[in-house]
Amino acid sequence: MWEPDPAWLAVTGGTGTSTIGVWRTERDGRPLVVKRLALPAPDDPVEYSDPHHFAYWRREADVAISGVTAETPGLRATPTDVAEDDEGITLTSEWVEDAALNGLYVAHALGRFAGADLGRHRWLAVGQLRDRMHRVDRRGGWPTLARTTVADVAERLWSRRETLLRELDALPQLPQHGDPAAQNLPGRHGDDIVAIDWSTLGHGPVGADLGLFLQNAREDAEPLLDAYLLGLPDGVATGEEAALGMRISAAYTALSRAEWALARVAHGEGALAGKYRHPAVAPYLRRLQRQFPLVEALL
Repeated sequence: MWEPDPAWLAVTGGTGTSTIGVWRTERDGRPLVVKRLALPAPDDPVEYSDPHHFAYWRREADVAISGVTAETPGLRATPTDVAEDDEGITLTSEWVEDAALNGLYVAHALGRFAGADLGRHRWLAVGQLRDRMHRVDRRGGWPTLARTTVADVAERLWSRRETLLRELDALPQLPQHGDPAAQNLPGRHGDDIVAIDWSTLGHGPVGADLGLFLQNAREDAEPLLDAYLLGLPDGVATGEEAALGMRISAAYTALSRAEWALARVAHGEGALAGKYRHPAVAPYLRRLQRQFPLVEALL
């Protein structure tokens, strides 16, 4: 049975889907990060074994083996060793130090990456937001938001989700990292960002990565969109198309994450409104509030 070395230091926030854990260690004085992926069990969700689903269990290993993101523009990966066994996969790569990149630089890099050539691989994710909304639908939609002051807005966007998802499908489908949170874009190599966690790499609508990045960005959407468009290669997509992809991605992600955060505390004692400042809820509500100009643009 695979077990981590007792000397490894566990990294907080590294688990999810098929990820057992992430640890920091060193070899010959070089800091390394070790990530362990578990082979799906019979009772795991079937989506873990779907090569096109965002939750496909071994995509990060396939990305490393292929080297497809070794020299892509805008975002690039660090070299990673891949070791497979009967229980799963162990990924070992160099630790990437935080370069404290500002949001405009990141947005420009995301635009450049959207013009990359990822080739034709069966394990590239497609339709990520649609799959995420299907997962939300299976859990009952946004019932907790229906008990808040954003109930009308949430109901209108929920009822329009299929229409807007079809609009996303009609946009240019370009390379996307799929999870461009700041913690996954830590380093810098020349003009490019050294990114980590390529488990959701694939193709998606232009602007979608930017909509995801907006969830935690300090900057407002408009200057970030301008920087993204400056990085986007000529002729790939129009500014209007990128803006639409950004808005839909940002709005549905912010609402879904707010629902998830509220639902975790909704069944405790006291009124729901009294839990808005709960430390596990307040950050998600603040992010949703920041996305309201984009939400209103969709209405």
